[in-house]
Amino acid sequence: MASDEPTGTRILGALRSANGKGVVRMEDTFDNGIDEVWSALTQPEHLAHWLGELEGDLRLGGEFRATYFASGWEGTVRVQACEPPRRLLVEGEDHKHHEQHAIEFTLTADGARTHVVFEERGMPLDLLVAYGAGVQVHIEDLAAHLAGRERCDASARWAELFQAYEHLPVDAE
Repeated sequence: MASDEPTGTRILGALRSANGKGVVRMEDTFDNGIDEVWSALTQPEHLAHWLGELEGDLRLGGEFRATYFASGWEGTVRVQACEPPRRLLVEGEDHKHHEQHAIEFTLTADGARTHVVFEERGMPLDLLVAYGAGVQVHIEDLAAHLAGRERCDASARWAELFQAYEHLPVDAE
């Protein structure tokens, strides 16, 4: 998120269904160069500040265990594609429900800024609104990290965003 914009109830995402599963797509532009954003998405010391605790092999083909701060999600993640500094694709399995999902980041340099597209696929449709709100909290925490700020109060922000995401249409493919 651009550092000169307040978070408020600005919605970064869109919701849709594909093959009976939910998809959350977020887009935002950060006031940071592409290499800095890439590092925040791929380097354990950066991830530990904004996303959560990770343990294991974060290289292409590697697998790691993760616990995310904002959502409390716990699972195993595998790095499926890594094309620095443009594209990162990981697949995860939730330890609690054993549900599979894919997360893809695509970065595009925009001068000294970076445009980021985040797409998470494979969530249960009945939880899509909750995922939309949760993913946006993670993206806002990434923006805070890149701007040198602390993570937000995830519970309060999620509740605010959940109300906004409830009113978004879910497009079908």
